Amino acid sequence: MQRVRIEDLAASREQTFRLRELLSKGGVAALPTETFYALATDPLSETGVRRICEMKGRDDVKALPVLFATREHLNWLGVDAPPGILEPYFQIWPAPLTVVFSIRQPIAASRGIKKLGVRMPADRMLRTLLQSLGPVTGTSVNRSGSPPLDDPDAVEALFRRNIDWLVDGGRTPGGKASTVVDATTAPPAVLRPGAYEWPRMAARL
Repeated sequence: MQRVRIEDLAASREQTFRLRELLSKGGVAALPTETFYALATDPLSETGVRRICEMKGRDDVKALPVLFATREHLNWLGVDAPPGILEPYFQIWPAPLTVVFSIRQPIAASRGIKKLGVRMPADRMLRTLLQSLGPVTGTSVNRSGSPPLDDPDAVEALFRRNIDWLVDGGRTPGGKASTVVDATTAPPAVLRPGAYEWPRMAARL
């Protein structure tokens, strides 16, 4: 396992390229977010998604959420939503808010269904890194049924034999996980209350 500070990684084109290549080939990294650490791989990589499901000990038919940084990333992922549906969420993002949209065709992270949860994270340094890496999965770092991890030392202690890179952003804020909303229904439905308050969001939709 390689451990690198997120500031050093974001400043190094060579290291960022190495990580992007690794993830595209099924590699897995742990990244700091505005809530907890997340297990990241290329959302199109069946190998990477399977590895994450195995290390978490979870049902591999459950879709993995995806972190992104730009509108172009959503097009690359195949998000199939008109501007009128997307725009209200771009008035909210970046935020700890995961939104489920329809996608044109299933990808590895969606586990065979034509829906995908996506989030533009509130952490500025992570967004900067994602601009170079592209979208990555963003499921929390933990064993299924255990609390998510906010401490990079705890991530290393538990997963050092499973992950390829640990991107160290120090201790993350923790607290509640991201709010999850299904935007494929009208009105949007809250699937999981969390760090972003639904009444605030609902008033802007």
